[in-house]
Amino acid sequence: MVVFIQEAITAGARESQACKLVGISQRSLQRWRSGKMTDSRKGASKTTARQLSVEESQAVFDMANQQRFADLTPEQIVATLLLEGVYLASPRTFSRILKKRNALNRRQDSKTPIKRSKPPQRIATAPNQVWTWDITWLKTDVKGKYLYAYVIMDLFDRSIVGWSIHDCESGDHSRALFERVCRDLGTYPDFLHSDNGNAMKALTLIEFLYSKNILPSTNRPRVSNDNPFSESLFKTLKYRASYPKLFTSMDMALTWFAGFVNWYNNDHMHSSLEYVTPNQRRQGLDFDILRNRNKTLEIARQWLPLRWGSRKTRIYKNPEEVVLNSVA
Repeated sequence: MVVFIQEAITAGARESQACKLVGISQRSLQRWRSGKMTDSRKGASKTTARQLSVEESQAVFDMANQQRFADLTPEQIVATLLLEGVYLASPRTFSRILKKRNALNRRQDSKTPIKRSKPPQRIATAPNQVWTWDITWLKTDVKGKYLYAYVIMDLFDRSIVGWSIHDCESGDHSRALFERVCRDLGTYPDFLHSDNGNAMKALTLIEFLYSKNILPSTNRPRVSNDNPFSESLFKTLKYRASYPKLFTSMDMALTWFAGFVNWYNNDHMHSSLEYVTPNQRRQGLDFDILRNRNKTLEIARQWLPLRWGSRKTRIYKNPEEVVLNSVA
C-alpha cells in the first residue's frame, strides 16, 4: 500500500488525497515510512506476549471442570493446584475463561433464583380508592397459641374500615371479612394491597375481589416494606400503653380491639395526617382544622415576632394524594 501511495504521489497526486483514497490517515503513512508496520489503531487486533494459547485455555477449562473442583471458586482451584505443584493460570484468568464459555452459572440442580419486581404503584386521592390489609398475631396465655387480627385500612385517610379476630389464618375468614365490610360501607375499593400470606392469596378471596372489579396486589416474598402503612398501624397497636401482654380469651381480644379501633379512628392524632384523626381526614374536616391552626400560628407570630426571628411559620397541610410503593 505504501508503494501504491508513493507512486500516486510521484504521478502528481497530493499525499492527503492519496491517503484518503485508500482509507488511511497521513499519520499512519508516516509511521509506515519510519518502519512501524504494526496496526496500533484503537480496536485493532493485537497479540499479547502473555496471552494463553488455545491449548492452554482448554487446559484451564478442563481443569476447572473436574469433579473435585465442582464446589470451588477459581481462587480455591488455583490455591489447591499450587499445593500440588501445578500452575496453569491466575484466578482472574480462570474466571475470564469460564465466563467466556458461559461456565460460571449455578452448579446445583436447585431452582434458579427469581427476581421479583416491585409491586405496582398505587395512588389514593380520596377514600375507598386503595385499601391495604394484613394479619397480626396476638399472644395468648397458652404458649405457642395465638389469635389472629385481620385489619383493613384505607390508604388515603389511614382509617381502619374493617377488622375481625380469629383463631387461625384462613381464606374463608378473609373473604367473609371483605364481604361484610363492603356490604356495610356500600362500596368497593379500586385496589387492594396486602402481604404475601396464604390468607391473602386464597382463591376464595381472589374470586370475590375479581367479581367486584377490585384489583389485588401483594408484597414481594419476605419484603414487609412493600406494605408499610399496615406495618406502621400494627406498631401503633402493639405500642399502646394499654396493649395486653397476653390475651386470655377471644372475648377479651374482641373487646380490647374494638376499643383500640375506636380510639385509633376517632382520637389518634396521626403524625402522617398533620395530627388530625383518620375520621377527621375521611370526613373532610381536616381542612378547617389545619386552616385554624395556621391562622393561630400567624397571629402568634405577629404578637411575638422575636420567637420566630427570620424563620417562616410552620404551615399545616395534608397531602392531596398518598402513594404506596412509589416508582420514584
